[in-house]
Amino acid sequence: MNEALVLGCQGLKKSFHEGVLSVEVLRGVDLAVLQGQCIGIVGASGSGKSTLLHLLGGLDTPSAGTVTVKGRTLQHLGEPALSQVRNRTLAFVYQFHHLLPEFTALENVAMPLLVRGEDTATVKQQAGQMLADVGLADRRRHKPAEMSGGERQRVAIARALISRPACLLADEPTGNLDEKTAQHVFELLLALNKTHAVSMVMVTHNLSLLNNFDAVYELTNGQLCSYAG
Repeated sequence: MNEALVLGCQGLKKSFHEGVLSVEVLRGVDLAVLQGQCIGIVGASGSGKSTLLHLLGGLDTPSAGTVTVKGRTLQHLGEPALSQVRNRTLAFVYQFHHLLPEFTALENVAMPLLVRGEDTATVKQQAGQMLADVGLADRRRHKPAEMSGGERQRVAIARALISRPACLLADEPTGNLDEKTAQHVFELLLALNKTHAVSMVMVTHNLSLLNNFDAVYELTNGQLCSYAG
């Protein structure tokens, strides 16, 4: 594995304020994700796992601390540069697929590159290849309503990876799936992680998956520590 640091944070803190009340969710989180590394994060509901992913992905701003993506500190970037990092260097997969219902699988996968203004014919060819990579070459013309939950989630994964991101941030990507389908989707993510050398940080409640990660951390009391099992 190349030891290059892809994504990291230091002293990451996040508090939420409502009136005179203040809730400290993250209390100084440190994390380093290397190129090609697959990281799992577990923790009780409400422990701040999704908050941590949002901060790592530049979707929210920390109360203190820094997030670094490919050597660039997100807190030092203006919105245009930050949007470019999110679009070109990071990718996101959520528990719900968030596909556009009026578009086909191919069109959904192609969307991130089409909004950049890249050549339509080339993008569609790349989208078709990504669908083949996730085992859905024969579903390219189907719309989300015509596919199963597992197929929709695989389309969402293909859409996330088409821009060849350095790191994929996945928030309970198998949470809405039955056990067998969840295992299949997870194995697909691991295979794509190895094939495309994409680093991955995944939040999961599924403890049966944990042996497959390079490292597993538990978020508890606002801090990240090695998972003891």
